[in-house]
Amino acid sequence: MGMNMISKGTERALDVMREVFPGMVVLALSGNYCIDKKPAAMNWINGRGKSVVAEAVVPGDVVRKVLKTTVEGLCELNLKKNFVGSAMAGSIGGFNAHAANILTAMFIATGQDPAQNVESSMCMTMMQPTNGGQDLLISVTMPSIEVGTVGGGTILAPQRAMLEMMGVAGANRASPGDNARMLARIVAAAVMAGELSLMSALAAGHLIKAHMAHNRSVPPTPSV
Repeated sequence: MGMNMISKGTERALDVMREVFPGMVVLALSGNYCIDKKPAAMNWINGRGKSVVAEAVVPGDVVRKVLKTTVEGLCELNLKKNFVGSAMAGSIGGFNAHAANILTAMFIATGQDPAQNVESSMCMTMMQPTNGGQDLLISVTMPSIEVGTVGGGTILAPQRAMLEMMGVAGANRASPGDNARMLARIVAAAVMAGELSLMSALAAGHLIKAHMAHNRSVPPTPSV
């Protein structure tokens, strides 16, 4: 997301300031006001990296036949769990079901900094009935998605392959920054899909059944 570039620029600015103010003492390059890799209201309010809102309308028949729940049930669960429950816990930016799961997986797969999942996964998931209550309107608001498509882990072969598959590898020469912006949108869309999936499983009472049916635990080592 350009943190190294910002750090280099800041260091150069401090060097110039030292020339003007020889007695100036620099404690450290960073004073933590950038609040990198830590939860903070500043990132939630002001944003950091890319700020994205993704939304979709899910037809009511898909909610019933595929997700095995109802529009009303999903909306009620979202309010009680993602808003009331998170507020009672004193959460900052945690008004979601499991945004961090999806975001962190995508960060690792595309060569991002996994530690930045702390602020990048801050997300507000909203659900409400639409089209006369027949369909579901779902959205995720993510103000601090920190992604880049140049440098860092994006140069590793497997991660580069993922970026190329999505058409966002490297710099966009025609419109600088567009690849990173598109990657942030892709991440937000994936998070929204993950939110819909988990919330539907919870509303339908299928979560533990799914875990038991698709358990990925390693089987016991056979005795010799």
